[in-house]
Amino acid sequence: MSISHAPPGSSGPDISRISTSKTGPDDRAPLDLVPLVPTSSRRTRVPRWLRRTTGPLALLALWQLLSGTSVLTSDVLASPGRIAHVGWDLIDSGSLPSAMATSLQRVAIGLLLGTVIGTGLALVSGLFRIGEDLVDAPVQMLRTVPFVGLIPLFIIWFGIGEAPKVAIITLGVTFPLYLNVYAGIRGVDSQLIEAGESLGLSRWGLVRHVVLPGALPNAMTGLRYSLGIAWLALVFAEQINADAGIGFLMVQARDFLQTDVIVVCLIVYAFLGLLADFVVRTLERLLLQWRPTFTGR
Repeated sequence: MSISHAPPGSSGPDISRISTSKTGPDDRAPLDLVPLVPTSSRRTRVPRWLRRTTGPLALLALWQLLSGTSVLTSDVLASPGRIAHVGWDLIDSGSLPSAMATSLQRVAIGLLLGTVIGTGLALVSGLFRIGEDLVDAPVQMLRTVPFVGLIPLFIIWFGIGEAPKVAIITLGVTFPLYLNVYAGIRGVDSQLIEAGESLGLSRWGLVRHVVLPGALPNAMTGLRYSLGIAWLALVFAEQINADAGIGFLMVQARDFLQTDVIVVCLIVYAFLGLLADFVVRTLERLLLQWRPTFTGR
């Protein structure tokens, strides 16, 4: 048997050109080379979008089945068909789009303020020891206080307008971002800092090229947590004498025992939260292309 050598520039012999020759008085049959195919590639792959929609569709089918068999009565939970009809009526009348715009504005303002405050405090506390001594302890104390319990104080301080609603969302957003950004900064490998210093990077250069990129994955995780808490805080915020927004529609529906309208509002909350999470995950993929991670099998 002879093996032809690989052409210059290759990493090893050309296995595909293995041939047999006479090694004795008997002739041997040529070797049959069978390509090895991984087991995972031989399985029939179902499109991922189809797999991700299987759970919600199954839940929707179960809901319809229970409603059709009168296990769930309309006064307890309306059927999916009734929910869709009520949702279309709210969209057609313009009340639902107007409420969504108001709620989105409140979340956007609260998220922006909470991001600025939480990230700023984390930078001060994470980059400087004196900042940690002055900032971290008060923040750790405040984050253990339920922000819902501060609603009466916010009403006294800010009245019953938009200010207390935005303040509740801001408070709910601030602490998850602070904790994750702070943990990301302090989690940067010290050897990377030493390597940057040996290359002559200044303090600002280390922060810009080493510390902040290293803390970015934690910051994106904190942003995803903050978005979830922002929608939760919005539900409580819009109970404070609101005259517009999705929460206002829910309060009206509660007063008139309209469970179908309440479910429509809950679905809108869930849809907006899912959409916001999708935006953050897309942003995460764009900003963290330099960091290959495990994506599952």
